[in-house]
Amino acid sequence: MRFYLISDNMDTLVGMRLAGIEGTVVHEKKEVEKSLQKAMDSSDIGIVLMTEKLVALVPDMVYDLKLNRKTPLIVEIPDRHGSGRAKDSITRYVRDAIGVKI
Repeated sequence: MRFYLISDNMDTLVGMRLAGIEGTVVHEKKEVEKSLQKAMDSSDIGIVLMTEKLVALVPDMVYDLKLNRKTPLIVEIPDRHGSGRAKDSITRYVRDAIGVKI
């Protein structure tokens, strides 16, 4: 099993290649859908890394794949500009999910 990156910028791809992770750079919704489907259909890919910006382009597709497919695992990563999430996003997620304030 191997990793595969679907990125929206070349810097992220180059950085991941230094770690031995292959991937592709896409920008349009149709390109994202095509690349993600290709990765999902590949039997040797175990984890698909996607930048937050691209996940935001196809949230329904990513949610459906996460819900209905066991492999590969789809992991959302920040791009070179950092995370688009708020600083307390994990704390807020826990609070909303189980009602406990951390």
